[in-house]
Amino acid sequence: MNPANYLYLSALLFTIGAAGVLVRRNALIVFMCVELMLNAVNLSFVTFARMHGNLDGQVFAFFTMVVAAAEVVVGLAIIMTIFRARRSVSVDDNNLLKH
Repeated sequence: MNPANYLYLSALLFTIGAAGVLVRRNALIVFMCVELMLNAVNLSFVTFARMHGNLDGQVFAFFTMVVAAAEVVVGLAIIMTIFRARRSVSVDDNNLLKH
């Protein structure tokens, strides 16, 4: 398969994720769209690594996955705390963490 197809898929996934972050108001959906964007970047890292015949892109993809896992732990904990306090995870409630 042509590496350009993987890059097109990566660009499409990143675009869908970016649109979801900009359009949606639910924090969980925004969180999932950020994860989709990170996976799109991982796909492009691995594609470029494969095209150039080295492992640098795969190492970067691995570190990106580690950062994404840490983000999931911290982000979901914050979202769960906000939901317990307010019974809503809407991004429009921007004054939740001011106090």
